Amino acid sequence: MTAIVSLESLAAAISPGATLAVPADYSGVAMAATAALLQRGTGRLHLVCVPASGMQSDILVGEGLVETLETSAVTLGEAGGAPRFQAAARKGSIKLIDATCPAIHAGLLAAQKGVPFMPIRGIIGSDVLAQRKDWKVIDHPFASDDPIVIVPAISPDVALFHAPEADRFGNVRIGRRRELATMAYAAKSTLVTVERISETSLFEDERNVAGVLPALYVSQIAVAERGAWPLGLWGEYDADGAEIARYAQMARTVEGFRAYMDGFLQRARAAA
Repeated sequence: MTAIVSLESLAAAISPGATLAVPADYSGVAMAATAALLQRGTGRLHLVCVPASGMQSDILVGEGLVETLETSAVTLGEAGGAPRFQAAARKGSIKLIDATCPAIHAGLLAAQKGVPFMPIRGIIGSDVLAQRKDWKVIDHPFASDDPIVIVPAISPDVALFHAPEADRFGNVRIGRRRELATMAYAAKSTLVTVERISETSLFEDERNVAGVLPALYVSQIAVAERGAWPLGLWGEYDADGAEIARYAQMARTVEGFRAYMDGFLQRARAAA
């Protein structure tokens, strides 16, 4: 049964060294939970970005909590590059695993289906393939002269995201964000923060059922109002572009990043 817990308890369910799947900025990023994770100092994380990431990953890297980062991109979008990620990549202080968006989705799909790998097109001849020794080119078993790439299953220990709503039974509304379902299906456990809890089952209205992640795939839920801020949450609030731009400017230096994080964590503690 899905447990409804405090934000601090939810963050405590992520262990040091865990493989943690996180969504792209447009898909519901659990920033309040990220702040709780920072306060715990949970480190040696292997982040799997589904399929890319932004401010969340940049902050975790800047705080020294990331050991490995598997992603197709880390960017702050219109605010520019991700400064702490870029600094860490240049310095070599994190292990960077280059991927493509389809390859990450394919790896998660393999884990969901319980198979060791998934075939994928469009990578042969690329520089990414040359860097990924764990991606293999095999002969098409049903056709001649048609090589294909297989990528290994990606099985995160934890999937973490923020959504608009859950019900008291543990079902979570994810709307059209099917990548969140893919993360949950592939992960060993799924932790979700939400804006609110509904007393009525989200499965009650058949018109909305396709956009609901069943409680079967959800381990813990915590309420965190505006829990994606300063990023946005579909159907609820837009991203705070000015705040993200302020972060991008300050995080260009270690000193500026530290100053920003002091304020970020103070706001998180006040909201808790």
